[in-house]
Amino acid sequence: MLYNKEIVNRLKRMEGQIRGISKMMEAEKPCADVVNQLSSIRSSTGRAIAYIVANDLQNSLTNDKNSIKEDYSAVDEAVYMLVKSS
Repeated sequence: MLYNKEIVNRLKRMEGQIRGISKMMEAEKPCADVVNQLSSIRSSTGRAIAYIVANDLQNSLTNDKNSIKEDYSAVDEAVYMLVKSS
């Protein structure tokens, strides 16, 4: 699967957030501030997962070579990945 620049940039922003949280912890910032940032990353991760799975599913379903059985299999796999990630 090809990953576009948008999703890669989204992951880089999350990486920066994680580094920021480490610095917050080293600076002994309040628990509420750290948890707020961690919650933000969790939300961003969920959106990234949904975007990647949706993009993969869309690519699978628009492939003219797929049979109906393969389409259902792709949908089942997408649902499994989304449920597993939550």
